[in-house]
Amino acid sequence: MSDRLDAVDLQVLVGGLRAICDEMGATLVRSAHSPNITERRDCSTALFDADARMIAQAEHIPVHLGAMPASVAAVRERAGDAIAPGASWILNDPFAGGSHLPDITVVTPALAPDGTLVGFSATRAHHADVGGRTPGSMPADSVTLDEEGVVIPPRPLDDAAIAGLVARMRHPAQRRADLRAQLATARIGARGLLALARDRSPDRLAAQIDEVLSYGERRMTAAIDTLPVGTHRRRDVLEGRDGPIAMTVTVEVADGRVTIDLRDVPDQGAHNLNCPRAVTESACLFAVRAAVADPELPTDDGARRPITVLTRAGSLLDARPFADGRRPAVVAGNVETSSRVADLVLGALGRALGQGTMNNVTLGDDHRTMYETIGGGQGALPHADGPSAVHVAMSNTRNTPVEALEASFPVRVTRYEVRRGSGGAGAHPGGDGVVRELRALAPLDYQLLTDRRAIGPAGADGGADGAPGRNVVAGRTVGAKAGGRLEPGDVLRIETPGGGGCGAHSTG
Repeated sequence: MSDRLDAVDLQVLVGGLRAICDEMGATLVRSAHSPNITERRDCSTALFDADARMIAQAEHIPVHLGAMPASVAAVRERAGDAIAPGASWILNDPFAGGSHLPDITVVTPALAPDGTLVGFSATRAHHADVGGRTPGSMPADSVTLDEEGVVIPPRPLDDAAIAGLVARMRHPAQRRADLRAQLATARIGARGLLALARDRSPDRLAAQIDEVLSYGERRMTAAIDTLPVGTHRRRDVLEGRDGPIAMTVTVEVADGRVTIDLRDVPDQGAHNLNCPRAVTESACLFAVRAAVADPELPTDDGARRPITVLTRAGSLLDARPFADGRRPAVVAGNVETSSRVADLVLGALGRALGQGTMNNVTLGDDHRTMYETIGGGQGALPHADGPSAVHVAMSNTRNTPVEALEASFPVRVTRYEVRRGSGGAGAHPGGDGVVRELRALAPLDYQLLTDRRAIGPAGADGGADGAPGRNVVAGRTVGAKAGGRLEPGDVLRIETPGGGGCGAHSTG
C-alpha cells in the first residue's frame, strides 16, 4: 500500500477522522450529567497527531476548538517522556493551554503497542462550577484568576485526581460525573486513532495525515482568494465595568494569506475581559472561516496555516501574569472579548455583525449552579436575511430547554420569545434577538457577563444597526457586567441584541 492518497482515499481518511470526533461528541453528551453538557452541549471534541497538530474536530464550540491545540501542546510539553499507555491528562489553566477556568480539557495520548505515539484525543467542556468566588465561577467583577476558581495546570488524571479536584468545587457529584464522561470520551477517541494506525501502520498514517493537512491548507488558500484583497481596518468597543474599551484591527488579505494585526489594543487590566492569546487566535480563525465562501472547508491545522495573528504580549488580547506574580482574570475574555475579536475581523471584511455577545447568565447558591448563554440575532448577508434567535459566532451551543431548566433548578421561565423588530433594517434585514425571563423561586446569586448593551451590532453596505440588548433585574436596568442577589419572586429579564442589516433598505 502506498503512503500517497488519491482523491477518494483522502476523503475516506478525512471522513474517518471526523467520524471518530462525532462519536466522541455523541458519547460525551449522552454520558455527562449536567444540563450544561447534555442539553446545551457546551462541549467539544477533537483529534491531534503526535506533533499536537489538530487533524479533525466535530462541529461544536468555535471558541473551544480553535484554542484546544494549545492545550494539547501544553500536555505534550509537560508530559515529555512520561506518556504512558492508558494515561490521561487534565488542565484548565489559561496560561498553560486553557481558555477560562470553567472550560476543563481532558487529553488522552494514543500509543501503539510498540510505544509509538500516534496522536492525542481531547475533549473540552464548560463545567457549571469550578470553585470560584461566586456560584458558577463566572464573577462579573473578578480581577485575578484565583477569584474565578480552581486552577489546574497540565497534570495526570485518575480517580484520585478527580476526587481531589471536585472536592474544591460546588456540586461535586455532578462535577465528578462530567469529568468521568470526558475521560471516557477521550479514551474512545484514542482507540479510534489506534484503530486507524493498525489498519495503515503508524508511519503510513502519519504520512497520510501530512497530506490531509496540506489539503486543508490548499482549500483555505483558495477560499481566501474570495475575500477582498487589500488592507482593511476596523474599530469597535467592549463594554467594561468602568467604561468602553476601544479595540482596533488591521486585516491584510494578499496572495492567499490573511494577516490579522491586533497589537493596537489596550494593555491587560484589573478586570476579567483579558484574553489569552489562544482564545484570540481562535476568534480570528473562526471569523476568517465564516467570511470565506467555502462551507465545506476542513477544520484542521492545515486550514490555520495561511492565517497569521499578531498580538502584543501583556495586552488585552495576549494576557500574561502581572509583574507581581498575580495572574489576570480572564473569565469574560473567553466569552465576550473573543466575540468582539470575531466582530472586528468580520467587520473589517465588510460583513454585517451578529449580536456579538454570548449573554452569559449564571445563577446559583452554595449547593447548585446554573449557567447558560442566550441566542440573539445574526447579521444579514448580501444575499440573505440574518437568522433570528440563534447562538452565533464564538458560542454555537443550544438553548437550555424550559422543561430541563425548571426540573433541575428553582426558577420559572415566564417569557421566552423572539424580540420582534430588533434586527437592523436593510435590503436584507438582520435577525431578531430574544427575550428570556426567569423568576427566582429561591434566593439566588446572579452574575451577568454580556455586551452590546450600549451600541448595537453594526450593519453593512447601508444596512441599519441591530438594536442593543438590555438586562433588567427586578424591574431595574443593570449594566452589561453585573452581579447581585435575586430574592424569591424577582424576575431576571434578558433582551438580546439583534443583528445588523445588509444593504440599503428600499421603500419603493
